[in-house]
Amino acid sequence: MKFLDLAKVYIRSGAGGAGCVSFRREKYIEYGGPDGGNGGKGGSVIVEAVDGLNTLIDFRYQQHFFAENGKPGMGRQRTGRDGGDILLRVPVGTEILDEDQETVIGDLAHLGDRIELAHGGNGGFGNLHFKTSTNQAPRRANPGQEGVERTIWLRLKLIADAGLLGLPNAGKSTFLSATSNARPKIADYPFTTLHPNLGVVGVDGAEFVIADIPGLIAGAHAGHGLGDRFLGHVERCAVLLHLVDGTSEDVAGDYRTIITELEAYGGHLAEKPRITVLNKVDALSGEDRAAAVAALEAEAGPVMLLSGVSREGVTEVLRALKSQISEDRLRQKPSEEEMPWQP
Repeated sequence: MKFLDLAKVYIRSGAGGAGCVSFRREKYIEYGGPDGGNGGKGGSVIVEAVDGLNTLIDFRYQQHFFAENGKPGMGRQRTGRDGGDILLRVPVGTEILDEDQETVIGDLAHLGDRIELAHGGNGGFGNLHFKTSTNQAPRRANPGQEGVERTIWLRLKLIADAGLLGLPNAGKSTFLSATSNARPKIADYPFTTLHPNLGVVGVDGAEFVIADIPGLIAGAHAGHGLGDRFLGHVERCAVLLHLVDGTSEDVAGDYRTIITELEAYGGHLAEKPRITVLNKVDALSGEDRAAAVAALEAEAGPVMLLSGVSREGVTEVLRALKSQISEDRLRQKPSEEEMPWQP
C-alpha cells in the first residue's frame, strides 16, 4: 500500500428540502385549511479519526463527497425525510486544512475525534407554518437552504513517540531496521527513503514507535531536495534522535545543517528534546572516532556512539530515547508467558 500523507478533497453538504403548499380537501371537512409540511434537513459532512488506517490512500481514488439532500415536504402535514450524513474516515493524526493549505480547521489527534466540516441546509417551511388568525389560507412556502460546498486538504502527521533526523545516508533506515521489524529500503545513494516509515522498538520491557522520514539537506525549507514537508511527521514526537554520519568529512557542519532547517521550519520543532548520535562508528578507526566525537561535541554537546550494522550502542540509544518518553505513551511489551499459544 502506497503511503499518502496529503490529499485534496471536495465536499458538499446536502440542501434542505422545500416546504409544501397544500390544503385539506376531504369530504365532510367544512374548513380544511393549509396542511403543507416542512422540508427535510440536508445531510452534513463529518470527518472522524478511526483505528486501522495509517495512510490517506483512500482519498487518491475518490475526492468528491456529497451528502444527501433533504426531501421536500408533502401534504397532510408530512415533513420530508432528512438527508443522510456522509462520514469521512481518516487516520488518527490527520489535520484538516482550508483551501489555502494554511488555515487549520481541525486536528484529529485522538481516536474517535469528530468534526463537522459542512452543515446540512435546513428544510423550508410549508404553508401550514404561516397560518395565522388573520391569514388562514397562506399560499406561500420556503425553499430549502442551500448546502455548503468547500475544498479542503487532509494532511496526515504520523503518531510516533520518537523521530529520526539526519542528512541523506546518515543511517536512519539502517537503525530502524536493526531495532524493529520494519524493513525500509536501504541503499548507498541519497534519498533512498522517499516516504516515512514506522517501526515499533522494544527495550527493558517497554515498546514505543519510531518514525523515519526522508533525509534533509541544506535549503530544505526552501524546497531543496525533498523539502521539509515530511517534518510534520515528527512534530508529535516526544523526542528526536539526530543521527550524524561519522564517516563525513565535516560532522559539525552536518549537524548545523539539520539544526538550521529545524529552526527555519518553526513549530517549536527545534526546541523538542533531542539526542545527538554519531552513527557508523564501526567504519572509523580509534583516532578518527575520537576526532569526530570531539568535533561534534564542540558543536552539539554530549554525543552518543552508534552503529546499526554492528549494533554497537543500540541498546544505550534506545534507553536514552525511552527516558525522554512519558510513561503514558509507552506500551508494555508482553512477556513470553502472556503471549497466546500458536501452533
